Amino acid sequence: MVLTVNDVERFETFRPRLEVVAYRLLGSASEAEDAVQETFLRWQAADVDRIEVPEAWLTKVLTNLCLNQLTSARARRETYVGQWLPEPLLAGDPMLGPADTVEQRESVSYAVLTLLERLSPNERAVYVLREAFDYAHREIAEILDITEAASQQLFHRAKKHVAQGKARTEIDEAEARRIVDEFLAAAVSGRTEPLVRLLTGDAVSIGDGGGKVPARARAVEGTLAVAKFMRGLFKPGKAKRDLVGGTPEMYAASANGEPAVVVVVDGRVIGVMCLEITPEGIAAFRTQVNPDKLERATRLWAATDHGEPLVVPL
Repeated sequence: MVLTVNDVERFETFRPRLEVVAYRLLGSASEAEDAVQETFLRWQAADVDRIEVPEAWLTKVLTNLCLNQLTSARARRETYVGQWLPEPLLAGDPMLGPADTVEQRESVSYAVLTLLERLSPNERAVYVLREAFDYAHREIAEILDITEAASQQLFHRAKKHVAQGKARTEIDEAEARRIVDEFLAAAVSGRTEPLVRLLTGDAVSIGDGGGKVPARARAVEGTLAVAKFMRGLFKPGKAKRDLVGGTPEMYAASANGEPAVVVVVDGRVIGVMCLEITPEGIAAFRTQVNPDKLERATRLWAATDHGEPLVVPL
């Protein structure tokens, strides 16, 4: 079926919201864009004049496409090299979506997106639609072709799993900058003690290189181990400059609503380190260095003002 200009425009009004939903479901901006484009193809093939509520129809199509993607992604991640982390979105990225409520902000945080990987595809879909977009269980049941009771049960299970992760502490931009400043000062000091004071007793560091950039295959766990790892990671040296293709600059930023360190070489984002903050200190470092997952961040970085770097290792 050939769409009219009006039909295409109707879809485009929903595209930004669909991308926001898809990113939360998939944890990948590039895969989210692909899912939304496939949804458009389904819209193009449908008799759109008979679709009474376009947003509901499109959300159902998109969600089920994402469920299929999540199922196949589970199999792919069994052979993924090293740790798998979501694709980070820098502050200002429209795919982050609404941030009016605590639930909306938490649903897109790097910490929670990582925790969502523990859920089944259906649990993840119910959690995202309910928690981030406030869909009623009746609406979710229609989208997923399940009963309302099943939706409620899935949500209860999902929320319990997510709650088992560390609780986040909401902090404002100034506090986030202070924490990143303090961490970087400790990291480049060459000493372990200042880092130890900033970390929780069960701190963890996870890196995703995707087999394309060196990264630890397993998480680093424990205060002292993480502190030593960070001290080594931020120690300057020619071998590191050769590896990344230049002198890295480090900026305090925000990614997925969390304080972050963005590492840039010649305008190219080569790493995004998200810090999970708790009342006891920094509980987790999740660092994305897989270049495939940093292309969008690099495009946004080039289009925005980010001030002066905090640290330029020699």
